[in-house]
Amino acid sequence: MSLYSQYLTERTNDEIIETGGGFATFRFITNEHGDKDVYIIDIFVVPEHRRKGLAAALADQVVACAKERGCKRVIGTVVPSTKGSTASISVLIGYGMTLHSAANDLIVFFKDIA
Repeated sequence: MSLYSQYLTERTNDEIIETGGGFATFRFITNEHGDKDVYIIDIFVVPEHRRKGLAAALADQVVACAKERGCKRVIGTVVPSTKGSTASISVLIGYGMTLHSAANDLIVFFKDIA
């Protein structure tokens, strides 16, 4: 377990999945309709492992955890002002997520969990 993972576990209710090439942080939330969702906060893949499907594999692991907890959809966000935001949007769309809404410097995507 990395120091970041230990920190996250100690300070928040967020969860993390780590591999040698990256990590995904996520949290379980209850939406406005009372249904459970999973919000993927961050997915990070080290540069040498990018474009090899690791981001999707990490997202798949998060979705598997979410299914076990009865979640109905996965939520992802992109902050346009951050570095690499265009690539992040492409990754979310490539994963099958669809645009839900946008506000000041935040784009929200949803995907139903089958």
